[in-house]
Amino acid sequence: MIKEKFDLTGRTALVTGSARGIGRAIAAAYAEFGARVIVHGVKPSGPLEESLAAVRAYNPACDAVTGDLGDPAAVEAIFARLREIDALPDILVANASIQMNIPWSEFDLAEAHREMEVNFHATLRMFQLAYPKMKAQGWGRLIAVGSVQEPRPHPQMCAYAASKAAQENLVRNVARQVAREGITVNNLCPGVFATDRNAEALGNPVYAEKVMNAIPMHDYARPEDAAGTALLLASDAGRYITGATIIIDGGLRLPG
Repeated sequence: MIKEKFDLTGRTALVTGSARGIGRAIAAAYAEFGARVIVHGVKPSGPLEESLAAVRAYNPACDAVTGDLGDPAAVEAIFARLREIDALPDILVANASIQMNIPWSEFDLAEAHREMEVNFHATLRMFQLAYPKMKAQGWGRLIAVGSVQEPRPHPQMCAYAASKAAQENLVRNVARQVAREGITVNNLCPGVFATDRNAEALGNPVYAEKVMNAIPMHDYARPEDAAGTALLLASDAGRYITGATIIIDGGLRLPG
């Protein structure tokens, strides 16, 4: 009975930023449990093709879309394409994000606007565009992928941390408004994951030791560590979870 509640057969899921890392792992998990998954990347690429091949191994109906979420017109174009292929999502995972490592006092305002556009405004607009179908059918899942920087902001990433905190606030705001319509809205919050994005920083042995010592589990997360939580939030097994932030950080946020 419990196993059946995780089944996503008949559902369509859009996972942004799913060419690699956490997004790819979530997309693969959804496809494995029966969903038609639409993977997304900024542009056509080898990694995006690999991600598409991975989900199609479970469900040949899976597809891919591309577009730079820093461009509002691209968000609209992505959803226009989804309508064309009859793939408006029942499950939306807003995973794509950008970050720059710059001291706050030197942070360029144009870069701050760019991070806010991708990390917050695109999430808001995609939620809006996915909402009508979810409301009409009385079932939907809106999932933001946040960051442990919401409660523990990195001193070199002020714009990224602020954008993720705004995203978390959006989740709580919208969750209350759509709960009676069968739609849940949640925030999946990763800590330090061993992904391509973090490879350069964690390749510095001094910095890596500092980060590792701050994690009570004394281990970095792997992309698949986020997939189980994402599956719970997307499935009927998680139907009573909404407005929540679920942190996957090995205890990094905990006081020392």
